[in-house]
Amino acid sequence: MPIKERPAERARADDIALAGLSFLAGDGERIAGFLEATGLDPSALREAVKRADFGAGVLAYLLADEPLLLVFCAHAGLEPQAVARAHDILSPPADPDAVVRRAH
Repeated sequence: MPIKERPAERARADDIALAGLSFLAGDGERIAGFLEATGLDPSALREAVKRADFGAGVLAYLLADEPLLLVFCAHAGLEPQAVARAHDILSPPADPDAVVRRAH
């Protein structure tokens, strides 16, 4: 069943991504590292948060740094697998059977 048909899972994944952003923003060094890695500045961050794929990016950043991921998981009371699952929901793998539409 496509994720758009499972709104509770999508909402939980969004909540985990928001918790991840809050965790990063709660410490100057953590948010500075995130901003540096993404190339965003604080004003651009405000706009980026509105993008549909932003939560997946936050979770990808956490997943790419295991020590940071483990600190986040301890802080949020989550297992690393829950963060990975949330990322997969927010950024599903490409569907090879999907119809590709190209701009003409």
